[in-house]
Amino acid sequence: MAPDVDELDYAGGGLKQETNWWGAFVIGLAGTILVTGIAPVMVTSLGAAAIPVTFIITCTGWLLCLFLAELSAMMPERTGGSPSYAYPAYKQRWPRGAEHVNGFTAWAYWLGWFPVAPLNMILASFYLVDRFHLSTASFTPIHTPIAWWTLGISIVGILLLFIPAYLGIRFGTLFATALALLSMIPMTFLAIAWIFRPSTAHAGQVFHFHQIDGSGLFSSAFGHGWLTIYIAFAFLLTWNVIAMEAAACYIGECKDPARDAKIALNLEGGYGVFIYTMVPVAFVLVLGVKALGNPALVDPKTIFVRFAGKVFSTGGNVLNWLIAVMLIVALVLSALNAIMGCARSLHQMSVDGQFPRFFQHTNKHGVPDRAMLFNVAFSLALVFTGGAVEIYSLSNVGYTISFVPVLIGYFLLRKYRPNVNRPFRLPEWMKYVALALAALFFVIWIYGGLVYTSLPNSSLGGANTRVYYFIGWGILLSYLPLYWYRKKVEDPKYAEEAPPAAIPSPGS
Repeated sequence: MAPDVDELDYAGGGLKQETNWWGAFVIGLAGTILVTGIAPVMVTSLGAAAIPVTFIITCTGWLLCLFLAELSAMMPERTGGSPSYAYPAYKQRWPRGAEHVNGFTAWAYWLGWFPVAPLNMILASFYLVDRFHLSTASFTPIHTPIAWWTLGISIVGILLLFIPAYLGIRFGTLFATALALLSMIPMTFLAIAWIFRPSTAHAGQVFHFHQIDGSGLFSSAFGHGWLTIYIAFAFLLTWNVIAMEAAACYIGECKDPARDAKIALNLEGGYGVFIYTMVPVAFVLVLGVKALGNPALVDPKTIFVRFAGKVFSTGGNVLNWLIAVMLIVALVLSALNAIMGCARSLHQMSVDGQFPRFFQHTNKHGVPDRAMLFNVAFSLALVFTGGAVEIYSLSNVGYTISFVPVLIGYFLLRKYRPNVNRPFRLPEWMKYVALALAALFFVIWIYGGLVYTSLPNSSLGGANTRVYYFIGWGILLSYLPLYWYRKKVEDPKYAEEAPPAAIPSPGS
């Protein structure tokens, strides 16, 4: 080997490589499909001003996908996506600290993704209850009332999704492909439908980017200055629009990761920017800023039905059913990835030695079944919180911050390990973009989160959710006892049970 060639030292996840770029892309659409929930919230909160804010933050998600494409091609055996690439970047220079970087990053990523399953199943159950006119009789397990039918549908849905997740990446890809085709094709069509009925679109509603009350883009809102409020809503946005990075979770299971990484993640990022931008644009063009001030339109089904009814000059029960089915299927796809993707992150963290050995186990289909079962168990427990607001408020404590060590790690690898083989290589100056992106995400996480969860009129927040924000912090810190259990209990026990190494006899 040539002396100027460098090699990274890392452990692979050991999962079966049975898919390709399409498998990573289509399951990763679970992040892109979150547009169904975030677009209504943004346009009903900020009006046309939501468009540039959403576009800018979504572009950071595409940048993140580009960085992950390079990292995943460099480390093709790693599984679990973004958090799995931090450890090798820090390991050589700071071996002790690298373990905590790895553990914290993977656990924060898990906290960001696993709640998507209970959240989405609760939302899907709302539409099923509405469409089938089921009883809304409820009880209050903790703080928020939850209907008995909502509870039952959510629990059954999560348990059923464990089946395709358990049956391996090939079956999971087929299942996700069906869900993606049923949801993303109509979603894409709706995003551009106004082009075919130009008389329903009014460009003046978009340009100047007025807020709901008619004020300008750089006007104060919600009692804060424009910059503060846009950073606050960026906290909400990052939980959604950068989730297209989910495709990276499956690169380690691709047959040709060096090739598949750049295809899957570039395609995911590009499509993500398109759909996350065009859906809000379509809402503003057709419905108008003033009409978006109606609080009822924060509900995805309500706003999509109202939008489609104006574009196609129709309505009625059939349209309601079509929109409901599209949204339910989209929510199910995203919930599937919530069970599968971050389970691979926990599996990789366990292989690396920072998490209990329980999570290393894989089944005969080559997937981390115990880690996914762990996600199912916690998802079922989280259903009992009763509401999307509570789940969201604690979840995003972990998600955005999980990318900061990864982006700094990218910079370190480009600066100190320039000769590592990179099948996909970004321009050299991109390492400084990675640092800038890490700084931006940190500000959004630490400052935007505090502001957003204090907004009394926020559609997904409010002062009464601040307690769940701090519960999220508690969950994030619970990584430490799990790490200590591995280091102080399991590792010494395993060392005692392992047979001693053979000592060669003299002269052998």
